[in-house]
Amino acid sequence: MLLDSAFLLLLATALSRYLGHHPGNPRIPWVIGLGLALAVTQPVGSWLAHRRPPAPGRRRRLWPLALVVALWVVLVLVAPSFAWCAVPLVYTALRTLPARAAIPLVAALTLLVVIGEVRLPGGVDANLVLLPPAVAALATAVFLYMERQAERQRALIADLVRTRRELAATERREGTLAERERLAMEIHDTLAQGLSSQQMLLQAADRTWEADPTTARAHVRTAAEVAARNLAEARRFVHDLAPAELADDRTLDQALRSLAERESAESGLPVRFHLDGAPVPLPAAAQSALLRIAQGALANVREHAGASAAALTLSFLGDQAVLDIADDGRGFHPGGPGGARPGPPGAAGGGGGRGHGLPAMRARLRQLGGTLTVESSPGEGTVVSAAIPLEPRRAPLEPR
Repeated sequence: MLLDSAFLLLLATALSRYLGHHPGNPRIPWVIGLGLALAVTQPVGSWLAHRRPPAPGRRRRLWPLALVVALWVVLVLVAPSFAWCAVPLVYTALRTLPARAAIPLVAALTLLVVIGEVRLPGGVDANLVLLPPAVAALATAVFLYMERQAERQRALIADLVRTRRELAATERREGTLAERERLAMEIHDTLAQGLSSQQMLLQAADRTWEADPTTARAHVRTAAEVAARNLAEARRFVHDLAPAELADDRTLDQALRSLAERESAESGLPVRFHLDGAPVPLPAAAQSALLRIAQGALANVREHAGASAAALTLSFLGDQAVLDIADDGRGFHPGGPGGARPGPPGAAGGGGGRGHGLPAMRARLRQLGGTLTVESSPGEGTVVSAAIPLEPRRAPLEPR
């Protein structure tokens, strides 16, 4: 739009100058006709170029530029006063054609301008001969420099867009992996442990079905209760809600106490719960993580430790909350592969080869800035300690 306006302005100025200096010239009708043709062709060609840009891989339509240049050449040959209308044409050529084609065209237009200036009446002015090449060279250099800068900027923007897309894809992959890890831990700490308890109860019922039907039916009823609880966990798990034990605004110590009582009733392994210190509110994620760790550790005690008793201790130590799960089982070597000794697993943190024991607990605590400590040795039992830092409580401001 700016180039078109500049071209029309120069065209009108040159036409006015020509009419003022050549009254009654027989070429006036031709000059006016060519001027009007240029006044129409230049804006129309520019409008067509912007309205229908070339498709990727296809060349620009060059006939509007060729028509404008041809009309201007004829007009300059008829009336040299129109030579300076070449300035907008130079930018149009540089914008439309590649550099290897635009530079020769600009040189030809400049040469024609010089010829037109020489043909003007009043003698040859050295400034008028040197000025057009200087202007054309400066305009070409500035335009090509700006084009290179624009190309670099486009390349930079394309690189940034590509990098942003790659980063978004990486974040999606990381989110998918994190979600898979979360699903694995949740399934291990809820459904897998519940299914293991049901299996043990049903096996016990099968062994005593003939000799002691009453006890066998009790085992079956307990297995049914475990299945119902697992169903509730599965539904909450699907909806990404808190564990069932923490529903209805129950606190962590209440959930751990219930877990100890239920474990003692279902497995026959005495589990006691002890609270040390004054409870403080914990984030839902911290409560869920500590409860899941307690569930996983007790499941490993029940299945692998061969313990006669276990204990849960929740301690609030001012700057952190610590959950200890202790048993008097056979113990293991914490420094062994995967945190379990070779051979049959036997500890609160042992994985039993399932791969979601201590690693799952550490992963949960790592997300909350917590740590996991395991103390055990063969024949000496095991203590698993899960610590989560507490947010510092601000002291109330004293009135001044």
